[in-house]
Amino acid sequence: MRAIDLEIDLLRCFVAVADRGGFTAAAEAIGRTQSAVSVKIRKLEDLLGLKVFERTSRSLALTPDGEILLGYARRLLDLNDEAVQRLIGPDASGTLRLGIADYIAPRSLPVLLSRFNRNFPRIHVEVRTGLGMDLLPMLERGELDLVICGREPAQSMGRLLYREPLVWVIGEASPTPPGPAVPMAALPYYCSHRRAAAESLARAGMHQDIIYTSTSVVGVQAAVIAGLGVGVLPHSAVMPGMRLLTEADGFPPLPEAEMAIVGEDRLTGAAGAAFVAFWEETLVPLIRQEGAEAAPRPLAHA
Repeated sequence: MRAIDLEIDLLRCFVAVADRGGFTAAAEAIGRTQSAVSVKIRKLEDLLGLKVFERTSRSLALTPDGEILLGYARRLLDLNDEAVQRLIGPDASGTLRLGIADYIAPRSLPVLLSRFNRNFPRIHVEVRTGLGMDLLPMLERGELDLVICGREPAQSMGRLLYREPLVWVIGEASPTPPGPAVPMAALPYYCSHRRAAAESLARAGMHQDIIYTSTSVVGVQAAVIAGLGVGVLPHSAVMPGMRLLTEADGFPPLPEAEMAIVGEDRLTGAAGAAFVAFWEETLVPLIRQEGAEAAPRPLAHA
């Protein structure tokens, strides 16, 4: 078998297209033209002698070979970027006290922090997780340097990082609640997700029956999986053992959740700036990836 050297530039284009679901979005993300990205993907396919994407006029999907390549491509890019950062990257150092709402990329957070640590070994990150309403007062008291949390859609608090759908979830083996009272496993009353659920149900002539309240998303996830009630979560916080409840099940649509970064204007030194830049470059692709991996199915109908 002949030796094939995979070019980092080709792999970066490939991962960008896979993460963003199209050539146009990928081109915008990596600062190339759409035609240049298309050429890179064709070159990669020619080099390997196989197709990595199935393309039609309306859709784009990874082929089975593309799925295999994607995992290796991510690892190769991580190693490349880590090596470059160590050798020629800015010598940022210091301590960053970070507050992250526990519904922000729950499965990806350890991966993000691990990558950041490898790329910036001289920056010490202290992480506090919880609900945004508990973390924001800590920021105001100077106990945290930066908070990443949800915000109300009408709020201008902080800077918007990304949006993702809120979804109704129920235990995989649990029956669909008949309504109009919906047994809920919920976060505390001041949580914006709980208010969004209450408002959506009210418009549909339904209401919440709070069975279980937790001060953490982990508690809500556990209660839903155990069958205690229906939960409302950002899509990236959906776990195995859950199923979605949709309009076909009689549940009204929910708004998108907005995730923001707060305290950016107060940051001093290189540590905070390095983390913000890294987070933005890395977070959205991981959110897309973990949402696709969770992919819970709607409840089956008789």
